[in-house]
Amino acid sequence: MHAVILAGGKGVRLRPYTTALPKPLVPIGDQHAILEIVLRQLAAAGFTSCTIAIGHLGQIIRAYVGDGDRWGLKIDYSTEESPLGTIGPLLTMRDRLPESFLVMNGDILTDLDYADVLNQHRTSGAPLTIATYARKVHIDFGVLTTVDTKVVAFTEKPSMDYRVSMGVYGLSLSTLADYTEGLPLGFDELVLDLLKAETPPHAYAFEGYWLDIGRPDDYDRANAEFTTHRSLLLKGA
Repeated sequence: MHAVILAGGKGVRLRPYTTALPKPLVPIGDQHAILEIVLRQLAAAGFTSCTIAIGHLGQIIRAYVGDGDRWGLKIDYSTEESPLGTIGPLLTMRDRLPESFLVMNGDILTDLDYADVLNQHRTSGAPLTIATYARKVHIDFGVLTTVDTKVVAFTEKPSMDYRVSMGVYGLSLSTLADYTEGLPLGFDELVLDLLKAETPPHAYAFEGYWLDIGRPDDYDRANAEFTTHRSLLLKGA
């Protein structure tokens, strides 16, 4: 089983923590880098190889991770010379990817079963599988629905339930066949193209622990919760 970890971003939203370190290497709980936790989880789930897409401060990631031997993984690298978006880096490595593989961001903490995501993708027959997570947004205002100058409906402080992408995907190599290497390609573009072609992605619903470390308050929360969730995040690793 093969995974691709996207670790080439600049981590602008997480500054100043990412001024000197790439975001996947910021420490969690003063013991582990985010990327180390992810690699340990992948190895425990049965993955044997991994490609890390690097860019900004990528040499630090390469020096820290090495060949992956300490986690029992065979790790290689793909370097972005210019930003290629979420999916674009995959186009530069198509010749070394299997037909089905896992793709994930390198800055998330979750107890998601990565192997199950990939297995469900293989059995679904879908071109793309998206791990999804339930979110609820509370609106602190009275919400009006208007038509021209008339108020036709009113809801006091409603809540909105929706599902978001967790930044973890199962992907088939054939899904990338028609895209041009070297051009930026975002996850959003890929999903919209699949919907337009009437080949919709498969949704993998997850209800466990998930935290996307995109902003300083997310990072602070991750550190505050790590002691409590350590055994959950590193079970079997």
